[in-house]
Amino acid sequence: WLWFLPMIPQFNRGTSAMQHYVATRPMFIDVEIMNTDIQVVLGDDGPQADSSSIAEGLSILYKEIADTVRKEATTIMAVFPSPNEVMSILVQRVLEQRVTAILDKLLIRPSLASLPPVEEGGLLHYLRVLSVAYDKTEELAKELQSIGCGDLDIEGLTESIYVSHKDEYTEFEHASLRQLYQSKMAELRAEAKQQSESTGSIGRAKGASLNTSPQQLISVTVVTEFVRWNEEAISRCTLLFSQPTTVAANVRSIFACLLDQVSQYLTVGLDGARESLNEAAAMRDRYVIGTSVSRRVAAAAASAAEAAAAAGESSFRSFMIAVQRCASSVAYLQQYFSNTISRLLLPVDGAHPSACEDMGSAVSVVEAAAHKGLLQCIDTVMCEVERLLSSEQKATDYRSPDDGAAPDHRPTNACIRIVAYLSRVLEVAFSALEGLNKQSFLTELGNRLHKGLLNHWQKFTFSPSGGLRLKRDITEYGEFVRSFNAPSIDEKFELLGIMANVFIVAPESLASLFEGTPSIRKDALRFIQLRDDYKTAKIASMLNSIMSE
Repeated sequence: WLWFLPMIPQFNRGTSAMQHYVATRPMFIDVEIMNTDIQVVLGDDGPQADSSSIAEGLSILYKEIADTVRKEATTIMAVFPSPNEVMSILVQRVLEQRVTAILDKLLIRPSLASLPPVEEGGLLHYLRVLSVAYDKTEELAKELQSIGCGDLDIEGLTESIYVSHKDEYTEFEHASLRQLYQSKMAELRAEAKQQSESTGSIGRAKGASLNTSPQQLISVTVVTEFVRWNEEAISRCTLLFSQPTTVAANVRSIFACLLDQVSQYLTVGLDGARESLNEAAAMRDRYVIGTSVSRRVAAAAASAAEAAAAAGESSFRSFMIAVQRCASSVAYLQQYFSNTISRLLLPVDGAHPSACEDMGSAVSVVEAAAHKGLLQCIDTVMCEVERLLSSEQKATDYRSPDDGAAPDHRPTNACIRIVAYLSRVLEVAFSALEGLNKQSFLTELGNRLHKGLLNHWQKFTFSPSGGLRLKRDITEYGEFVRSFNAPSIDEKFELLGIMANVFIVAPESLASLFEGTPSIRKDALRFIQLRDDYKTAKIASMLNSIMSE
């Protein structure tokens, strides 16, 4: 009768019996067990349960599943002649039926067209749940493999459960980072509006911007928050993917989101701070009046000029603080790149240099905005220097009616006021700027100050004692600019001191001034004409002979 056996399908090496045994296990047919699973994971909070609670619930549930499988394994080993095959069927059924049923209720993908509100967790909630679910499922798979699963490719089966979520992961991560950024900006706008309404005209009276924006108050703490979002996203990426090329591609795209956020936040913040400089400049323009005005109008203009100067100084300080915070933010970004991003990109050819290029481009955008503002800061400083020169410098400073009296060796009041102003306003610049930014800014300011003073002094006539007073002013300015640590500027002010001698020496000694320092000839020839004895001493004829040499 043995010839009948091949025709009986239920005797297919016992496979049907194995499958039947597995299918009748309580964990697959007991409705009560299956209903309890999701309750264990979500608890009383339901779908709104946070990821840490879900992680705890999955740990409890997966431990119970592993314990059940372990008990079943004992029976299977005792009953079945091919226990490995039965275990393979059992573990596959556990993952495909019980675990998948839980995940289907747990991992409900939100719509990217209609994002869940941030107040309800936003897209980040889904991503966090995906992360903890994947992590806990991998732990369960390893535990089941240690118990025994025959020839089952448990790793591949686990991956297949999450394949649809992983396929769309990057898109959801990017959308989540954008949502977090937009929410933060809305929060900052609301805070700025509330602050603006509470300060009202008081802030404006102190020279604050009339158009304060949240980004104007650049905060390293906010940038740190951007980095923290990104760091969390990177940790999810490295959890979900293991292939270096896939990891590198995702890491670079996620890091690019951070570069966009930091670049936009800092650039808009610097532009907002520059707006304060623009408003101060507009205030300065409004007080410019003609020379023939009443005393009352002149007094009002002077008061407006003081207010504009205060606004300019306030906006200068605000911008320098903004630049300082930008520098700290960029340094923090670069540190994050070195400590976290680089090691994930280096194993893949070309990934690290490309990311470095991305970061360089993002930082250069911020630097360009900072550079514009720093030039406006120099304009602001020089406008105040020119105002002080115009209002404080008197003709008698350099040509006293009583020129025979003992010379005054003090700096002029204009010089004292300007050096005091520069010392005060540049204090924040010295602390805010570093490296090449600081060197470039102070060198440009030193050149502008040198040029401005040269143009200013051409408006006066100098007596010998006035020349000595000018030399004292130049010494005072020169001592101050030495704090710039810019040798080229130091040299220019040293040459100014030498050039001032054209007002002090006797007419017949003028030619000798050019012998040692021919570089001052051009400016000195212009300044010689400002001597009060230029005509009476017939110095013009001497100039012709000097020019012909």
